[in-house]
Formats: sequence, structure tokens, C-alpha cells
Amino acid sequence: MFANVPTVRSPLRARVLLVLAVLLAVLAPTAPGALAAGQPDTGRHPGAGAEVVAVTQVGDRQVDLSVRSTALGGRTVDVRLLTPDGWSPQDRGGHRQHWPTLWLLHGCCGDYTSWTSMTDVAETDSLRDVLVVMPEAGWNGWYSDWWNYGEGGDPAWETFHTEELRRLLERDWGAGSDRVVAGLSMGGQGALLYAARHPGMFKAAAAYSGSAHPLLNTESVDRIMGLFAGQGNDPLRVWGDPVAQRRIWQAHDPFHLAKRLRPIPVYLSCGDGTTGPLDPPGATSALEADFNRQNHALAAELNRVGARHVTTNFYGPGTHGWAYWERELHASLPMLLGALGTSTGTGTGTGTG
Repeated sequence: MFANVPTVRSPLRARVLLVLAVLLAVLAPTAPGALAAGQPDTGRHPGAGAEVVAVTQVGDRQVDLSVRSTALGGRTVDVRLLTPDGWSPQDRGGHRQHWPTLWLLHGCCGDYTSWTSMTDVAETDSLRDVLVVMPEAGWNGWYSDWWNYGEGGDPAWETFHTEELRRLLERDWGAGSDRVVAGLSMGGQGALLYAARHPGMFKAAAAYSGSAHPLLNTESVDRIMGLFAGQGNDPLRVWGDPVAQRRIWQAHDPFHLAKRLRPIPVYLSCGDGTTGPLDPPGATSALEADFNRQNHALAAELNRVGARHVTTNFYGPGTHGWAYWERELHASLPMLLGALGTSTGTGTGTGTG
């Protein structure tokens, strides 16, 4: 999921040339076509922070919303919805149904189409009575409002997702107030961050091969700084320098937010970076090995602070790849759906394994 990116040593002696963050070009929908006659109001509400400017039906139960965001400097990004059976965008009245919601977050170097293009999520029967939200988060946006040398501003991915998009979906697109969140790699970190930094917003969180403790050691810091530098970006724009802006880094490190995760079910999974059963012969991943150490550290910290609803699947051999993330999504769905209280959930995933 991660491209090869340069490693940036910390502390940095010189600033990397500041350039604009570049999003991947929006992929052409697989089954294009605007919603037909009776198409709903697109949710344009000037001044509301975000507005839907286009709606595209891309497949069975799959709808893409093009959303213009104030938090993203007025840019338009896409959000894919996997809609539940009975979901009707034409029903705009005050009595329309609101659905329990699973936020499914993509990783670095991916986009809002990643989960539907790389896994069987759209064919998963247990998700037919849940609204699945798959938002764009930038090639390497890190689910954060970027520091930008203290000036803030674009991009503000956290504000876009947790405030603008959440309100828009709940007001106009049938999303309910019962939510859970899951993600892979960068998105795994995002799932843990959003659940911890916005208490009460999500009833459970799952992270697959997530960056769970980027401040673990120098190797972990150097690696994430290298990822921040992808596509020619200035890595200091994201959270600043890991020494000078230490408090900002800690505020975006799930390990340092463990107490805030204590009340909710949490699912953590990761391989150890060696060749696993779902890998081609000889495949290894230093990234997965690093994230494995980070996840073990977070699990231990959650145990130390008294979290009682933690499920771990540290499955040993396995690299940083989609075959594992698809498997782990299915493994965690009983916990996630149980937290939502849907008929397909079987529990809250308590205990450690």
C-alpha cells in the first residue's frame, strides 16, 4: 500500500522545498452515470462548510459524492458510499431512515476507491444493513489537520471528515449517529486517532497494519517522515518537527491517546513482515515489521491503562498487503457490527487474542 519513499532523518537541518500536496487523480468510475430522474437535491448548502456538487452511481449500492470542502481550501474530493438495502436518496423528508454507519478509511498511496476495488467489501452480506462511508483522505494526508508551520489551513482532513462530512451525511444522506470506524495502514492510524480525539463519535475502532505508535523509536519516526515527504511534499507541514513540535506529534500518536480509547472496543491486527501464507515466496516488509512493533506497544499500553475491550490478532508471518486486510476486515466485523447493535453483529469483541 505504501510506495517506495525517501527516508528523512530527524531532526531536520533544512526545510524541504515547500510544494502543494498533490492528490491522486480521481479514478474514472467503473459504471458511470448520474442518478436518473428523481435525483435528490445534491445537498448544496452554501456556508455549511461542505457541499455535494455531483452524485454518480458507480455500481450496485455504490454511490460517489463529489464534495467541495472549506477545510480543504475549497477543493472538491470524492466520497464513496456503499449503501444499505432500502436506502433511498430520494427520501429527503424528515421521516427518512438513518442508518448505522461504518467509516472505512484507506491507506497511504490509495484513495476513496481502494476498499471496493481491492476487497470484497461490496459483496459482504453483513454490510447490507449498514451505510459504509469511504472518504478520500489524500495520497498521504494522514487524517490530520496539517500544522503548516503554525498557520493551519489546507489540508484539514480531520476537520473535513469529522465535522463537515459527518454533518453533511447525517443531514442529507441517511447516516445515523451510531458509528464505528476501521482502516488500514495510514487509515488504521486514522481510525484510532478519530476514535480517540473525538470521544463518543465512534462506538468501536479497528486498525489493520496501522501506524499505531509513530514515536516508538528513531526508525519509526524516520519512516513516517519519509512517508510524509511522498510526492515531493515538505514533511514538516504535517505535524512539524518531531522534537520541536513534540506535543503535536503526541496528539496524533495513538499510543499517547490510549486512555481515550479505553471505553470502546478496539481491534488491532498486524503481521511481522516475514513471508506469510498470503504472500508470494520470499516477500518481506520492513514497514509491516515496524508497524508490528508499534501495535504490540499500543496493545500493552491499552492493557496498562485498563482497557477491557481489546482484541488483538498479531498473526506472525505476513506482509503489508490487501489479502491480509480483507481477511482482517471480516474478522473484525462481528466486533464492529456488535458495537453498532445490528442484527449481524455477534458481540463487542472483548478479550485479547
